[in-house]
This record gives sequence, C-alpha cells and structure tokens, in this order.
Amino acid sequence: MERGFPGAGNQILHLDIHIDEHQPRTGILELLSRLRPHWKEQDIQMKTFTEGITNQLIGCFVGSVQEPGCVLVRLYGRMTELFVNRDREVEMFQVLHSHDCGPKIYCTFQNGICYEFVRGTVLEDKLLRQPSIYRLIAAEMGRIHSIQPKRGRPVEPLLWAKMSQFLTLVQTHVNSSSAEQGGIKSTVALHEVHSFETLSMEMESLKRHLSQIDSPTVLCHNDLLTKNIIYNHKEGMVKFIDYEYADYNYQAFDIGNHFNEFAGVNDVNYSLYPSRELQRDWLTAYLESYKHSTGREVTVTEAEVTQLYIQVCKFSLASNYFWGLWAILQSYYSSIDFDFQRYAKARLNYYFEKKEEYFALTKN
Repeated sequence: MERGFPGAGNQILHLDIHIDEHQPRTGILELLSRLRPHWKEQDIQMKTFTEGITNQLIGCFVGSVQEPGCVLVRLYGRMTELFVNRDREVEMFQVLHSHDCGPKIYCTFQNGICYEFVRGTVLEDKLLRQPSIYRLIAAEMGRIHSIQPKRGRPVEPLLWAKMSQFLTLVQTHVNSSSAEQGGIKSTVALHEVHSFETLSMEMESLKRHLSQIDSPTVLCHNDLLTKNIIYNHKEGMVKFIDYEYADYNYQAFDIGNHFNEFAGVNDVNYSLYPSRELQRDWLTAYLESYKHSTGREVTVTEAEVTQLYIQVCKFSLASNYFWGLWAILQSYYSSIDFDFQRYAKARLNYYFEKKEEYFALTKN
C-alpha cells in the first residue's frame, strides 16, 4: 500500500512498510523493489554507516556506493518522533533540494525515509580545522542561510519552542519517576546532570539574554556535526545532510552550534573548540557567502565580523544547553549503545563554564 506524503508542495511517495531495525534487509528489499525495480536482488549490496547516534543509516547499491543511483535508507531511532517533526523534515528536504543544497528524497515509510546518496565521504573531525575545508563549510552555510521563506509566510525561530518541548519531556519523566523502574533511571540520570529546577531557570535566563540580541532568523541546519557534512574531494565541495532539526532559527545559533561540534561527539573535548582567530576567519568566509547569496555588497568589515563573533559566542551557550537536554532525553528513550548521560554532562558543564564569560561580551 502506498500514498502521497502531505509534506511540502510536491507529493512524496509513502510506502506502508515497516523495516525491522535488527534484520533490515528483507524490508529494504521490499522498498527497493518499488524504488529500483530494475535492480536484481542478488546484485544488491548494503553498507551500514555507523556515524549516527540517533538513527540507523544503510546505503543500498549495485556496483559501487559512489555510483549514481545509490539509495540511502534511514531507520528512525526509537521514540525519535518525540523530538523530531517528521512532516517538517520532509519539507526541509524538498526546500534544500530545490535550491541545490541537498539530496532528493525518494520516499518515506513507516519508520524511516529514503533519499539520494550524496557522493563524497563523511568529513573527518580533524579536517574541520583546515582552512580550505572550513571556508567551504562556512560558504555553504551562508548559501543555506540565504534561502528565503515562501512569500507571506511568517517565520519564528525554532529554538525556544523546541527547548520548551524538551524541557516538558524532562519534567514528564521527573513527575512519573516515583514508582516505575524506568522512572528511577530517569531520576538518577537527571541528578547526575542538574536538577529540573536548575534547567528550567537556565532556559529562562538564556531566553531573556539572547532575545535581546539582534541575530537574524534564517533557514538553519541546526545540527551541523561532522557526520552531517559530506566532503567531495574531487569536486572540492561540501554538502550538508540530515535535516531532522532543520528549520528557521537564529543565524548565530547555527554557527555557534557548529563551533561546539569541533569538540567531537564520542569523547567531547572542548580544548578542540576553535580559536578566536579560526572563528574570525570562518565568519569572514561565511559573511562573504551570505552577502553574495542575498545580493548585497560582498565587502566584509572587521566590525561586522566582531559583531557576529559575539553573537555566536552567546548563542553557542544555547546550543550546549539544547543538546544537553536532548541527551538527557535520549538516555531515557534511545536503544543505541551510547553514553548519553556522559554526553549531557559534557555539554551542560561547558555551558555553565562559559555562561558568565559569554554573557559579559560586548562590542567594546
């Protein structure tokens, strides 16, 4: 059974298939019989990509994974519908593809999505610091940030609504923790990080401070870690993938969030956070691209770089708080073998370490 997916303007094929995450091949072959009917089953190869800590990603191909026609099948992680608006994700796929900034989406199914393979390789963490690479990333983000919303459609930054949603989910677990074994786990997880009251107060503090900063609302990726950057060495270009959190948001949040990702995921190490010099060079390349893509004079002044640098520092706090909350929730729900509690502590500890310093930053 199939139906159209009511996402953005164009109908997306939806297949009424559920793929077993433990034994995915059978379900994937059923999908491919619709998407690639000319492929012979015995010739189909599958490669599991293990970079993700939320979903399972499987490349399906005949011949080579880098040849045109490769299909990526993403199986949604357990309970991720609590965090991610899947209709919105499909809409973002379509918007970014229409601006040549993202892959084509082929179909959705009960517990996942299929889309075009972006040729290249997942960026290595160490390449984030290479000027020729990080300037490409900065320029690509500038292009995406320049994509305008549909005429007449009001846009609000995603940040506060999404944070509130996460905080409410945390509170739900705190309130239901007294009797159930799962609840005991959740209480322990939260106390190892910070109390719910502290987290709630911090969100209000962030909102008061950051709402006074005049950072434009633009189309953001919102989750630009290295596993979501594909580098094509032959063509000298980068593309961003995975749009689960893509939406309109504060410009400085998207950049600050990316800078936080320099610290890594499996072993978060904030000594790897980019230096002020690297950030300023990155921001210069970004502003040149953003201005060019929005049809403005491309000249970038030191004052403009400084202003954006300060905004990015401040919004990087919101990024650490956001993913700290996310990791607390993942420690309750996720079936993936990853130490989400340790990750939550790393993100929130750095938030508290930097909060006073970054709140105090001014242009002077």
